[in-house]
Amino acid sequence: MNHLAHALLGAPDADVMFGSLIADFLRGAVDPALPHGVRTGIALHRAVDRYTDAHPQVVAARSLFDPPLRRYAGIVLDVWFDHLLARDWPQYADGSLHAFSHVVQDLLGTRPAELPPRMHHFARYLRAHDLPEAYRDAATIAAALHGLSQRLNRANPLAEALPVLQAHAGALDHAFAAFFPDLVAHAERERARFALNIPD
Repeated sequence: MNHLAHALLGAPDADVMFGSLIADFLRGAVDPALPHGVRTGIALHRAVDRYTDAHPQVVAARSLFDPPLRRYAGIVLDVWFDHLLARDWPQYADGSLHAFSHVVQDLLGTRPAELPPRMHHFARYLRAHDLPEAYRDAATIAAALHGLSQRLNRANPLAEALPVLQAHAGALDHAFAAFFPDLVAHAERERARFALNIPD
């Protein structure tokens, strides 16, 4: 899953949300010096990613993509699922997406000393481009995929992925609607478990 989903699954606790958002920019064991909530958020992010990768609906969705895009299907689906979550926000969350998006921006913007070094540019980009709210717009998804394509070392088809996603829109809508409630339930169970013990 991508930034919007991780933020939502970490909400409403600010430290858990923060940990969920910074986890992609960290590697290795969770630093025991971090606040408990931040460590919980990092562990939650990793548990969410593992569950997502193994879920039957996601596995089936990845198979919709032909080579060479299939190799990058996990990345593409992470971005597209954030689009679907943003588009259908009232089905999955209380309050407005606009307000939640500003909570995410402010959370990162007011804790710069705690951001991993590689994340400072991303935090500025988030605010400048009105993310994650703007993920509901297909043009934003196209830009996000193009940006991801530029950050990978090898040549890749990510910049051309949007038409493929749109061609499979019906199947992907169905997959997300079936998968995301399962993910929410899993995240709730993991949060309860991490309240007692946070793994490395």
